[in-house]
Amino acid sequence: MKKILLSLALFICLTSFAQETTNQFSLNFLIPSAEYEVSVSENSTVDTMLGMGFSYHDASYLNKPEYGIYPQFEAQYRYYYNFRKRVEKGKKTSENSGNYIAVVGVFASGEPIIGDMQLNTDYSGFVGPAWGLQRIYNSNFKLNLNLGLGMGFNDRDGAYLAPRIAIQLGFKLGK
Repeated sequence: MKKILLSLALFICLTSFAQETTNQFSLNFLIPSAEYEVSVSENSTVDTMLGMGFSYHDASYLNKPEYGIYPQFEAQYRYYYNFRKRVEKGKKTSENSGNYIAVVGVFASGEPIIGDMQLNTDYSGFVGPAWGLQRIYNSNFKLNLNLGLGMGFNDRDGAYLAPRIAIQLGFKLGK
């Protein structure tokens, strides 16, 4: 009985600081996209994004750097790990403002809509882990930074090691 009461007291203490994730829709303007984040548990979400992706390449054999903006679909499973610490410091945690670790999957077209980077592939993608931080301010302005290292792939080169750097600036719509 003592173990049950102790476990219950510990559970209540741990969950009293917990913040729950929320569903939210946002529009990003740095690289245009629409994003929907769905709460799947107290600290986890699934984030999906449909829009544009940016690629840049500067190799020694090229006379000039190349870039491209491509249509893409992205999905992430996010685990927000620092809600409790943010609450204790009096910082905002509502609207999924916090740091997270994620598993990321990205699928993009091989031809750029804008830019001179010709990949000579029909598609490209990325799968791997990432660390991120997301902040949504009182004005509904949204900042999201996502960094990772994983497996890039396309139909020409197969799989290769690829870095991930994603920055999103936009606005959360709704309450």
